[in-house]
Amino acid sequence: MLAYTYVEPGKFELQEKPKPRLKDSHDAIVRVTLGSICTSDLHIKHGSVPRAVPGVTVGHEMVGVVEDVGEDVIGIKPGDRVTVNVETFCGECFFCRRGYVNNCMDPNGGWALGCRIDGGQAEYVQVPYADQGLNRIPDTVSDEQALFVGDILATGFWSVRISEITSEDTILIIGAGPTGICTLLCALLKNPRRIIVCEQSPERIQFLQEHYPDILVTTPEHCEEFVRKNSDHGGADVVLEVAGSEDTFRLAWKCARPNAIVTIVALYDKPQILPLPDMYGKNLIFKTGGVDGCDCAEILRLIESGRIDTTPLITHRFSLNEIEKAYRIFENREDGVIKVAIRSV
Repeated sequence: MLAYTYVEPGKFELQEKPKPRLKDSHDAIVRVTLGSICTSDLHIKHGSVPRAVPGVTVGHEMVGVVEDVGEDVIGIKPGDRVTVNVETFCGECFFCRRGYVNNCMDPNGGWALGCRIDGGQAEYVQVPYADQGLNRIPDTVSDEQALFVGDILATGFWSVRISEITSEDTILIIGAGPTGICTLLCALLKNPRRIIVCEQSPERIQFLQEHYPDILVTTPEHCEEFVRKNSDHGGADVVLEVAGSEDTFRLAWKCARPNAIVTIVALYDKPQILPLPDMYGKNLIFKTGGVDGCDCAEILRLIESGRIDTTPLITHRFSLNEIEKAYRIFENREDGVIKVAIRSV
């Protein structure tokens, strides 16, 4: 089968590999029908994910059809259309029982697919702990509608949940990339008083204004002043930092009001610094998000009911044979790209 492979830092390659087989009684084999490229894949490519294993098939955003299951899989059967969770989790350890599946204590727990074990930019993928890692897609939901459930939508949903958003809050979301927009969609479910999105790219600002006209939009150079003028207490009640640069990390805590929650959703290429003397007295609560994919079934119900729609994010479509072109366009943000969809079959 064809599989896009992490060869070494700076190099991915489309290779021919054997079709995966069941290794454990809790595994499933999924025929990938649609996948995508995540910014985290680019972090692997550029050597920013030390735990990534050379030789691994990359990709952790995918949907497909179950081909085979181990004898201890009880909730999924061959023929089911499924989303695939980016997180591998056992469902039984201390952290899993409390909903913190990102911290699963299994050796392959957490982000394994497409990083430490073979992922889904391929024709087939082996999924450990299939009862936890797969969710059936409702018949009325298309592959494109469900494509982002297991990763960037789960990330946005979790980050909004831990941010404790109320209807009285002014929310600042920094970054309107794919994860930022998924975070926005999940924040809208909380009906806050106002949402401000900070974004640099004129193309993404236009996208926001076309698709979400009720939100407020600003740019990084005007963000602090804009937030002060459009909030009730001198700053945002909740800040969600989804952009992932040194400047946006600093902007996040500077735009927050005293005693606010600052949720770090982004993955950074370099360590960030908390200038504690400058922050003294703000009494901020920092929460580090990342994906915690324990809400995929609820997200699918919200998609089925029409309350979440991520299909406008898919701006480009390719076959698996064209994946190198897809990466070039996505990485260089060419042609107004937001997300790509890669059809494997």
